[in-house]
Amino acid sequence: MQETQNEILVLGIGNILMNDEGVGIHVVNRLELDGGIPGADLMDGGTGGFHLLGYIQSYKTIIIVDASLDQYPAGHVRILHPRYAKDFPKQLSAHEIGLKDMLDAAGLLGNMPQIHLVAITVKDYQDMGMELSEEVAGAIPVAIKCIRELVNSF
Repeated sequence: MQETQNEILVLGIGNILMNDEGVGIHVVNRLELDGGIPGADLMDGGTGGFHLLGYIQSYKTIIIVDASLDQYPAGHVRILHPRYAKDFPKQLSAHEIGLKDMLDAAGLLGNMPQIHLVAITVKDYQDMGMELSEEVAGAIPVAIKCIRELVNSF
């Protein structure tokens, strides 16, 4: 497990081999290219799951960036403040079970950080490929602005 330098983790979740479904990873990669965010650590969390539990528990605040299958148009960015797995969008993305279960486990272990979710709406996520659609790629700067504002608000 990495040693944390900050109390905030920006955790990109997704599978970059499934086009738009990997948008969370693309956001974290862009943040890294831009020099990061003062006061926050960045992490590519892949498709989530229990292997992230130790990292999750070592931070006070987690900002998760992930694809969301919802009623909004592709590229829509919204910030949610889920407390439990049931508070996440019904269909977060293809890996929703692992991420939600991992967060529930952190809660059961009594070490649940404050969670913020930057959800980016996607429509077609099951096709194989590494390219983001125009709508979802256009959402990256919006998501980054939201993340920076969140980090600066703590």
